[in-house]
Amino acid sequence: MPGFIDTHTHAPQMPNIGSGQQYELLDWLAEVTFPMEARFADVNFAQQVYGSVVRRIIDCGTTTCCYYGTLHLDATKKLADIVYARGQRAFVGKCNMVRNSPEYYIEPSTEASLTATRELISYIRALPLNPRTREPLVRPILTPRFALSCTHELLSSLGSLARANLGLAIQTHVSENASEIAFTKRSFPAASLPAPPVQDAEGAAARETYAGVYDAFGLLRGNTVLAHAVHLENSEVELIKARGAGISHCPTSNFNLRSGCAKVGMLLDRGVKVGLGTDVSGGFSPSILRTVQDASVCSKVVAFQHQPSKDELDPDVSAQNDAQTQHRFANRQLPVATLLHLATLGGAQVCNLAARVGSLAPGKAFDALVVSVRSDAGNPAVWGAELDAALGVGASGGETGMKGGRVRTATQELEGMLERFLFCGDDRNIRRVYVQGRLIGGKEFEG
Repeated sequence: MPGFIDTHTHAPQMPNIGSGQQYELLDWLAEVTFPMEARFADVNFAQQVYGSVVRRIIDCGTTTCCYYGTLHLDATKKLADIVYARGQRAFVGKCNMVRNSPEYYIEPSTEASLTATRELISYIRALPLNPRTREPLVRPILTPRFALSCTHELLSSLGSLARANLGLAIQTHVSENASEIAFTKRSFPAASLPAPPVQDAEGAAARETYAGVYDAFGLLRGNTVLAHAVHLENSEVELIKARGAGISHCPTSNFNLRSGCAKVGMLLDRGVKVGLGTDVSGGFSPSILRTVQDASVCSKVVAFQHQPSKDELDPDVSAQNDAQTQHRFANRQLPVATLLHLATLGGAQVCNLAARVGSLAPGKAFDALVVSVRSDAGNPAVWGAELDAALGVGASGGETGMKGGRVRTATQELEGMLERFLFCGDDRNIRRVYVQGRLIGGKEFEG
């Protein structure tokens, strides 16, 4: 199957995974996250941690990953080196953060932040290209941590850097937590923002929103990855769609930090690109499989919280409205096929890599997983496929032969195996991980 694409994770937070369950976002940053990230001033510490982090993430089946580093240049170079040596496809960024952080973990000035960012971009771009395809596997990505960590001056400078590098991807956070949103609006009132590079109705309507801040500074475009998007206003959805930016849905983290449920179905219906992010360590698993499971639960929570209108309760009217409005996913449980899309091709679209990865279509890079759903994989949660044959039970339910009244086709059997893997699988089921045709991880990898 296609490899998983993690559109949002924090590599230096892995040592904290599973910690700080009692906090919401802003307190979690202050009490758990910033103290750990500050330790990456020690390059030797970074080397040891990142070596383990990258191996773990690859073995979870992630073939492409968007990594946040820390604010430390040398440590983030080490992260890029390790990702490159392991052969993973990735975006690696150094956090820009000059305010709203503790004194022990903050950049000294806008100029220092920009200088380090430019140096990291040059460093990553100088890494050798794939000798056969002549394309980079590891790419730099601008990483204003979130609007609150940046001043107007810093965001303006990052916007100028982005405009000079149209192919340079951007990653940041948006509308994760209600308190964060309120703080952002107080810090960036509309009257204080510059005129955005693109002036249109969508930008004007969303000027007083969180996403509008990024747009004003030229940081919202087709290769921007926005993590979370839990509490988007309607005007923000239209702005994000107009700019072609993508959303990284991080349901495990959003549940864990009590941020809320992103309305992914609505975003898909509105034509917004959506992928999945583990958001370690707000999320307590580096596996996209766990994120898939929580994305399914999140969609169910959104569905049962929705109060249907009279027309929605009428099946004929509802069907007619759905056909007219392309209402396919909003306020409904996400199908297995959609969950697979979010974990693979959807993530590739968010990363602007859909022409190269995200599916096993001819001409694309072979970024793929070999998955076993047999009992000998060692995962007791997965009912082994070989037991189906022995007992005459189909992987997608019912009998495999005529005795049960229906015959399961090969396609139905494969779909059933996929569903079991997505909901019950873990790294033990991932036998091999390939990127660009090279074996780089999995339980059968001995490198």
